[in-house]
Amino acid sequence: MAEQSLEEREARVAEAMEAFSERLQEAGLKSTKQRDVIVERFFWLDKHISADELLEDVREHQPRIGYATVYRTLKLLVEQGFALPKDFGDGQTRYDPIHNQDPQHDHLICVDCRKIIEFNDDGLNERIQAIAEKMQYQVRRKKIELYAECEIPACPNHPDQGA
Repeated sequence: MAEQSLEEREARVAEAMEAFSERLQEAGLKSTKQRDVIVERFFWLDKHISADELLEDVREHQPRIGYATVYRTLKLLVEQGFALPKDFGDGQTRYDPIHNQDPQHDHLICVDCRKIIEFNDDGLNERIQAIAEKMQYQVRRKKIELYAECEIPACPNHPDQGA
């Protein structure tokens, strides 16, 4: 994912917040100050994040917000189609913000530092479609997670660091 300018990030977050607010109204749900802070931080951070990690960040802005409120808000984001829960094999659910992005994007997960990188590869997607068609199937959804060893020398979790 390309780096965004501050203005682009602010616009993206504002757009996501507006869409979320509209969805809440359509569902007959109310917006609360705590929920808004959680959702805004979730979209601002724009990364695969656990409830604990989001809580830690949110408490820097609203110290009185509790874990249950963060968890319920993440559940609501999932229910309303703004987040996808992901398990990358480390026993911790992370939530992927998906407002205005392809929910079928793929992931490269570093087994050393646990960094998660999203990617879309049109050539790979075309090849997958061709394979499915050749076998007389139609792909409804896909999930590609590549687990790789970190080769970034500056990675603090790289096996060669500190040796």
